[in-house]
Amino acid sequence: MAIPNITLIIVLGQAVAYLLAMMQPGTAGDPTSSFRFKMALIPTLVLHGEVWRLFSFIFFPSSENILFLFFDLYFFYFMGQALEANWGAFRYNVYLLIAYVMTVAAAFVQPDYAATNLYIGISVFLAFAFLFPEFVMLLFLVLPVKMKWASWLAWAYLLFMFVIGDVQTKLLIVASVLNFLLFFGKDIIHHAKTGHRRLKNQAEKVQQRDKPFHVCAVCGITDKTNPKMDFRYCPLCVGSWGYCTEHLLHHEHKTQPPE
Repeated sequence: MAIPNITLIIVLGQAVAYLLAMMQPGTAGDPTSSFRFKMALIPTLVLHGEVWRLFSFIFFPSSENILFLFFDLYFFYFMGQALEANWGAFRYNVYLLIAYVMTVAAAFVQPDYAATNLYIGISVFLAFAFLFPEFVMLLFLVLPVKMKWASWLAWAYLLFMFVIGDVQTKLLIVASVLNFLLFFGKDIIHHAKTGHRRLKNQAEKVQQRDKPFHVCAVCGITDKTNPKMDFRYCPLCVGSWGYCTEHLLHHEHKTQPPE
């Protein structure tokens, strides 16, 4: 019911596609003759018989620079293997399948524009960052960055592109985010509720810590406002009524316990 090691298949496919794209860059002045153009998902051309584009865009190389491509494929492979190990092959396959279907559906809204697999990769990144927020990746094998901070940058990038992008870009972003929310929306709500409860408990602890232990029933001074003051409790008052030394011997005895 699932394809094991599907990330490896995608990575190898992109590597082979990159080599083929280097071998067939296309003629000058005619970008449509390049191998990269023939791989892109252009719904209008799909409707005219170029059905392979529905699948070839999955292996569309993420970069034309071989160094950047190496890092992209290495990190995508690492993330995919981690998700498959955490979820199992079936659930990971479903996650990729939903991202794929939503991307294709978004592309057909504007059939004349080319769509790539960029936002499928971003959807995988968001899932990995959510599950492993404390994982430290070495950016370009040098700069250590925690995934929870990198994910904030990814969300900022998606928001920026959603604001400035065209209709298709907006739809592709919505598709990748919806896929993420479909799998993690319940967990996000749970974290939000527990986080709110944790903050409330911390606030109550702070209030209890700052609450005075002794309060004079007459003048209202406390051991917090007057730490050097001695407080005593009157045995003739009903309940536990405290008094500072100035009012201990001269006060009206209480007939009701304090609230």
